[in-house]
Parts: sequence; C-alpha cells; structure tokens
Amino acid sequence: MTVETNPLLTPSPLPYAVPDYGRIRAEHYLPAFRQGFDEQLAEIRRITMARSMPTFENTMEALERSGELLDRVAHAFYTVSSADATAEIQAIDEELAPLMAAHHDAILLNAALYWRISQLHAQLGVLPLEPEQRRLVERWHREMTLAGAALDDEAKVRLTDLNQRLSSLSATFEKNLLADTNELAVVFEDPAELDGLSAGELSAAARAAAERGLDGGYLIALPLFTGHPALAVLTNRESRRRIMEASRSRGSRGGEHDNRGVLSEIVALRAERAALLGYPSHAAAVTADETAGTPEAVERMLRDLAAPAARNAETERAALQQLIDETEDEPFPLEAHDWAYYTEKLRTARYDIDTAALRAWFEAERVLQDGVFAAAGRLYGLSFQERPDLPVYHPGARTFEVFQEDGSPLGLYVLDLYTRDSKRGGAWMNEIVSQSALRGTKPVVANNLNVARPADGEPTLLTLDEVNTLFHEFGHALHGLFSDVTYPHFSGTEVFRDFVEFPSQVNEMWMLWPDIVGAYARHHATGEPLPSDVIARLQATETFNQGFETSEYLAAAWLDQALHALRAGMRIDDVAAFEANALVDIGLADPAVPTRYSSAYFAHIFAGGYSAGYYSYIWSEVLDADTVEWFRENGGLTRANGERFRRRLLAVGGSQDPLEAYRGFRGRDAEIAPLLKRRGLDA
Repeated sequence: MTVETNPLLTPSPLPYAVPDYGRIRAEHYLPAFRQGFDEQLAEIRRITMARSMPTFENTMEALERSGELLDRVAHAFYTVSSADATAEIQAIDEELAPLMAAHHDAILLNAALYWRISQLHAQLGVLPLEPEQRRLVERWHREMTLAGAALDDEAKVRLTDLNQRLSSLSATFEKNLLADTNELAVVFEDPAELDGLSAGELSAAARAAAERGLDGGYLIALPLFTGHPALAVLTNRESRRRIMEASRSRGSRGGEHDNRGVLSEIVALRAERAALLGYPSHAAAVTADETAGTPEAVERMLRDLAAPAARNAETERAALQQLIDETEDEPFPLEAHDWAYYTEKLRTARYDIDTAALRAWFEAERVLQDGVFAAAGRLYGLSFQERPDLPVYHPGARTFEVFQEDGSPLGLYVLDLYTRDSKRGGAWMNEIVSQSALRGTKPVVANNLNVARPADGEPTLLTLDEVNTLFHEFGHALHGLFSDVTYPHFSGTEVFRDFVEFPSQVNEMWMLWPDIVGAYARHHATGEPLPSDVIARLQATETFNQGFETSEYLAAAWLDQALHALRAGMRIDDVAAFEANALVDIGLADPAVPTRYSSAYFAHIFAGGYSAGYYSYIWSEVLDADTVEWFRENGGLTRANGERFRRRLLAVGGSQDPLEAYRGFRGRDAEIAPLLKRRGLDA
C-alpha cells in the first residue's frame, strides 16, 4: 500500500499553478505549513549567515525568493478557511494561528536580517538600484522597524507572546461570529410573516431552511453588517424587529459564542503591543504606516464629516416619521428596524423607484457577463472564458480564464457567489496565487459574495446593493489581475490599507454607466431593458438616504478608532457602555441609525486586517470620487482611459508610494469636493 503524496508540497502542475483542490484534503494542510515554516527559516538562515557583505541580490532578492512553499500553502488554505470553514478547517485554523504569528515574528524580529537590510538602507543614496528595488529596501526596513526588530531580546520575547495570543484570539472571534450568526438566523413558520419578499426570495428562504434540516418554514440568514436587505421590503413590522434584534445581538448574548471578552482582551493586548513598540496606542502604530500618518488626521476627517452627516440623517428621519404619521392607521415612533422599509416607500414616492422590483432586471449571470465582464472588456480589452475543467475548493465556485486584448493569458478569476453556513459573512477578494515576475507566477484571484441561492430552476436575482457589491469586489480582482511587479512583496493589493479600497470603489462607477447598465439590466423573463427613465431616476438618487448611510459608516469607523485609541493598561469592562460613550463623543448616538457594525460582530477589525483602519473606506473614497470626475471629464469608458488607470495605478501594486502614483495618474493631489457632493455633505 503506497502512501499518498501531499499535493501541497510540490508546485501545482495545473494551469496558473492553481491549487489542485481535487486532491487536497484537510489533513494535508498542517504538515505542509510546518514544512513551509522550516524551509523558509532555513532560507533566512542562509541569508543571515553569509560571510559576504549585504548586497541587494544576496539579501533582498534572496528574501523575496524565500518562503515559496509557505506562500503556496497559505494562499490555498486561507481561501478555504474563509469560504468553506468546516469544523475540521476551523480546528486547523485555530491551531495554525499562533504558529503563523510565531513564524512571522521569527523573520520580522530577526536581528541579523534586520542588520543586513539596515546596511542596504543606509546606502540607498549610492546603490545603483531600480525604483522597485529601492522601494523594496525601504519597505522591508520600515516594516521590520515598526514590527519591533530594533527592540532588545526581552522585549522581543514579550512581543512574540503578544502576537501569538492576538492571532489565536482573532481566530476565536471569527469562529464565534460564524457560529452565532448561523444560530441566530431567523426562522419563520408562516409565509405571511415574510410578506413583501418576492417569490424567488421566498424560495431561497425555504431552501435555506431545508438545508438546515428544518421541516418546513423559512430561514432568513444574517449578513455581516447590522441591517438586512429584507428590512426594506417586509411589511410585517414584527418580522423586521426580529431580524434586526437577532443581527444586533450577535456575539453579545452570553454563552460559548460571546465575543465581548475576546474583543476586550484583543484591544488590551494591542494597546500593550503598541506601547512596547513605542506608540501611545494601537491606532497610532497602525496609521504610522498608512497614508493618513496619524490618528489625529483620521479623527479630523471623521469629525468633519460626522456633523453634516448627522444633520442630514435627522432631516431624513423627520421625513420618514412624517410618512409614518400620514400613512399608518396607528402611527408609531420610527425605530431602527423601520428605517429601510420607509426609506424605500419614500424613495418610491419621490423618484417613482421601487428598488425591490428592480431585482427582476438584475439576473446574476447577465450582470456578470454583460455588466462586470463587459465593462472590463470595454475599458481594458479583457475577455473571459469559463474553465470548468479546473478544480475549485467548493462546488459553488466558478473559474474563468482572463485574456488580454491581444489574446495573451492574464490570469484566472474565481467567483463564489452564494452564501452557505461554512462561509463567513460579507464580500471579499483574495489571491489564490500572487503575481510575481521574480517567481514567474501569474495571478489567480477570487471574489466571494453571500447571495441567497434560489430553488433549483429559478433565476438568481440580485438586489441593487448586490450588483454594486459585485462591481466593487471585481475592482479588487482587477487590482490583483493587473499586478505587474517583480517582487511578491508588492503584488496586487499589497498596498497601504487606506488605499486598497480605492480601485474597487472606482469600479462601482460602471454599474450605472449608460452603455453598461443598458446591456445587463434586462428583465429576466421578457428580456426587456430597464427603462432609461428609471436609470436616470436611479442616478438622481445618488444623495438620497446618504445621511443614514454616511452616519452608520462613520459610527463604525469612529468606534474602531475609539477602541484602538486606548493606552496600555486600559481595559473595556462594559462593551455596550463604551460604544454608547464613543458614539455620543462623535455626535452619532442615534438609536434609529445604529452603527454599521457593533464591536462583537465587527469582523473587519477583530478577525480581519482593518484594525484601526476601517476609516480607509471613506479615506479612499476621496481618491475614488476625484477619479470618477476625471473619467467623466475625459470621455468615460474608453480604452485609453482604462490603460492609463491600469498602468499608472493598478499595475504598480505596492511598488510605488500610492499618493505619488495617484499624482502621476491625475496630475495633482485628490480634492475632497467630489466626495462631499456625492454624499450630500456640501450644503
């Protein structure tokens, strides 16, 4: 009997080196990770033990070549752990978390490696390096310094302990959130309770209940954020209340999945780590290496935007309350679970737009092919061919080969559209294989959404928000696909956190671009296009409900900053009270406008890479809104415009300073006026 070879230990023979998920089993991951750790540490030892003085080739280039096995395994595993986190995968993730943290520290805190890089950094003025090589030295030196490479040995030991514990806590937070989100999915017995849902939505809820093993009934799963798309259409107020209450109680209702103690410890340990590194707070440590620079710069922006956003939300609240008073037989005070429902009624009254009815024009496959892909074709010359022959990590994922205008292959794009219990909430892009000329790899990128799957034979009809999300996430995918760098350190979306959302936000503009929306927005049954006057009215609603949407976002961004402004030795004993005080401080303590994420289910900052960085969406939106103005001023959806945006911004990844790259594209720094106009904050 032969022992099967672990398929992760050798480069994949498949096109684009895509992982052979058909052969990979859960038990393969940990042994492959351990071998990857050993191999990279051996490679680092060879670098640091070299008797010759540091050169770019024997230090930086050797460092970038190291860890190929580990990178290959990590990309394969973390794709699965976020999109198909079975109990077995979750157990591996929990065991792996401190091991990964320890491994990263073994490199970033390596005194001998830091010495060699510091020697090169001190000679940057005279070394004959290309711009990308020069930036590689600068970034490694900066990142190692910020990570604590210059600390003494005792401090490094404590730092390593902190990093491992924090890594484990983040894995626990994510596991708790997934479990509690699944447990809190709301079950309805009578379809009358879900009046307002379309037949397709009702069938999706029935299918979800059946997949849970429920005998009849309808299950409404919860998204990652506080609200829910169904709140906009459900006529039964009690049903809306139940959904909102379930959403807001995640991770904070006691029991084994309560995240309040977990997040309190995370915040305290992050503050201690920041102090160890010489920063007054975790927020200061994070922003020191972002375009914002300091927490004070972030605070100024958030406070400047919060006041007008709150005023606009109050005006919107008054209009909604008036609608309730005029239309309900027994009027009641507007509450959080009512906002979306009456907002849609008001939108219909003012603009004659029923966003729920629009779903009939947004069939998912047509949106993908004639919308998202078509815009990329018009702008960048791309074409897409489905590759069902290539293995995927889950049967729900689909793979497309991406070709450039001249027919040459660019990479692979994976779309995983539907929600399932093993997939974390929200939507995201991740790289399965990163582009690097040094390693000879082309990009393989994935987009994950959480769209409810309808019953067999019925079309998948997207909400307006889901269409927007698909365009947004594909913008991240383009960032990864267009990467054209030498060193893996700079590949694709390896940019500052408060810049990474910029390309994805720009890609949203094509959703309602006349030539694009006219092609994909067709009635799924009749093929009739969405009337042009409806499209015009949709475009006219750009600032509608922006007081609410801006306020709920800013509240979450401020909460993130407040949590991470704490200093070493401070601890949060009452999470709810802390949140309430923080929202009063920023002027966004409106019960009818809850924060987009409360702490106990704020995965971005406790189980993702956005700690003290959730502000980055609005920070990047300054660049985004300014870029949209540039496209409009220069002819819009043209190949010339696409090529300029691709070459000067998307292709460079992290190999250039992002603001310098933006100036090279725009000819000047970004201006905030387009953002204020877009969000109705310029009055």
